[in-house]
Amino acid sequence: MHGSLASNGVLLESLRRLMGRAGVAQPDIAVFAPFPYLAQVADALRGSSLVWGAQDLSEHDGGAYTGEVSGPMLADFACQYVLVGHSERRVLHGETDQQVAAKFVAAQRAGLKPVLCVGETLAQRDSGETESVLQRQLEAVLKLGGAQSFKHAVLAYEPVWAIGTGRTATSDQAQAAHRHLRVVVGGKDASVAEGLTIVYGGSVKPANAIELFAMPDVDGGLIGGASLVAEDFAAICAAATGEK
Repeated sequence: MHGSLASNGVLLESLRRLMGRAGVAQPDIAVFAPFPYLAQVADALRGSSLVWGAQDLSEHDGGAYTGEVSGPMLADFACQYVLVGHSERRVLHGETDQQVAAKFVAAQRAGLKPVLCVGETLAQRDSGETESVLQRQLEAVLKLGGAQSFKHAVLAYEPVWAIGTGRTATSDQAQAAHRHLRVVVGGKDASVAEGLTIVYGGSVKPANAIELFAMPDVDGGLIGGASLVAEDFAAICAAATGEK
């Protein structure tokens, strides 16, 4: 929940300029904006190499759900992506695995590509529950949407203990979690798992991006605070291409 019309304008213009440099715009880059600013983002980024999405959506396509925003509404703003099950939605708003799964399916129903966020708390990691928590969160979506649905989705591992704390999972910890997620999907459909994009979200910064992205099962990043600084975000995107 950051931004204003004025500050967004500066940030988006900087992103367009920086991503226009040779080599930087090679990876798929999406900007996830708060609902009120989607029109501004669409106007600012249209015609660029960047796409955009929203931070959440309702599991319902319409109806008497005051304050909610549906997938078809997001599609009206030319969104291509939407975050589903972000840890802050799970923790602060009590979203269950089943509700997250319903949102995942609703996103695809509207033609959006969901970015499914999964991750464990510090207490769960310390008690050795990381893999079981990730499997539980993922299997709720696999059960409702099926393995084939992940051909049109992105998976994001975001350890709750590494979000906004300044702590970051080591590259080996990130790789282990990503590998486990790929194995879980592979248990349902090996070809889908092989082609699945799994990104890491947990205090990614220019200083650690290259090492994280070098891991075989880390296919990119879900960037939080660093995305609010255009130069930092551009440096992270460059790291995803192997640019120096």
